Amino acid sequence: MIIIQGFLFSQKDVFIQVSVKDYPDFSRVFIESSQPLSLSTEKSGSYITVRARAENPFRINKSPFQSPRVKSVEWLRGSDYCIFTIKAFDEDLQYQYSISQDSSLVLIDIGSSFEETAENDNDSASFDKKSNSNNPTNISGQEELKTIVIDPGHGGLETGAEGRYGTKEKTITLEIALKLKRIIERNLPYRVQLTREEDVDVSLERRAAIANNYKAFVFISIHANGSYRRTARGSETFFLSLNATDEEVRRLAYMENNSTELEGIQSEEEDNLKLILWDMAQSSFIRQSSVLAEKIQAKLNSLSGTLNRGVKQAPFKVLTGVACPAVLVETAFISNPDEEKNLIKDEFQNRIATAIYLGLADFLEDYSLQ
Repeated sequence: MIIIQGFLFSQKDVFIQVSVKDYPDFSRVFIESSQPLSLSTEKSGSYITVRARAENPFRINKSPFQSPRVKSVEWLRGSDYCIFTIKAFDEDLQYQYSISQDSSLVLIDIGSSFEETAENDNDSASFDKKSNSNNPTNISGQEELKTIVIDPGHGGLETGAEGRYGTKEKTITLEIALKLKRIIERNLPYRVQLTREEDVDVSLERRAAIANNYKAFVFISIHANGSYRRTARGSETFFLSLNATDEEVRRLAYMENNSTELEGIQSEEEDNLKLILWDMAQSSFIRQSSVLAEKIQAKLNSLSGTLNRGVKQAPFKVLTGVACPAVLVETAFISNPDEEKNLIKDEFQNRIATAIYLGLADFLEDYSLQ
């Protein structure tokens, strides 16, 4: 057994130390592992993603740091993999990486250019015994934190779409929502409220009411798409509009709006919807919702590996009456057998949750809501 900072680890556990060191022309992120890793990296805007895989569970420690180029290092882990997201202060910064011969150390250099080789290529990170005190869940005055409301679509008797292998939309949406809740609370100074945390019925009106009761800054509804075409695939993100982008979107909105207790949008409801849209537009929520949808969809494209179906508009009832920027994310098609298999995988769910989080974080930063 290994004892580190008062924690007891199995010899089989993969212990990873993350640290950042600044040099005159670049900053270096160290990811040091006690066992060899299978690694891959990619860049999307100001984010660098590192995917690490090993045969055993991960234990991770991050040394506190302040860097002029690296804003944050975050992660999501599963049973045999971990996804690190490194955010640079400027998306124009370049990066290069190197991996040690035994695949136990990856060095990620972030800077304006790399014409000259760094002098300290063989540097290794020193272990910092100070605990990380930057976890936002430990901030005092928790009652003053602003709230993000996450809505796992469907629930209870309303199962949503169902895949060929019996996977239910209501199950997938809750699993992704819980993962998203954890990563937001770990990395952002916000409280997260779910519209449901178990398999129960929650009306569409009640979901909006929960957001308004908590004075939500952002509302995100999570779904898994369904189609009569088994080949339909990909992810898409919606914001509210009375008119659907196209006929397929109109049918999707109709199915989502017509749960067991509803009979569709009637003429009177359409009139109410127009008033709500007008009121939201007055407060610029439609514009902000559009930006939020764009940012989430961009991250879904780069992280989830799903086909990009774009940002669209539709009259989703769950978005009406929410007095804040609000979007609905269709993560993938549960009606497509291949995407159904992905949706039940913990790693894919974590990728979706990470993508939504990164898009949300970009939105919050741009609109100075933090």
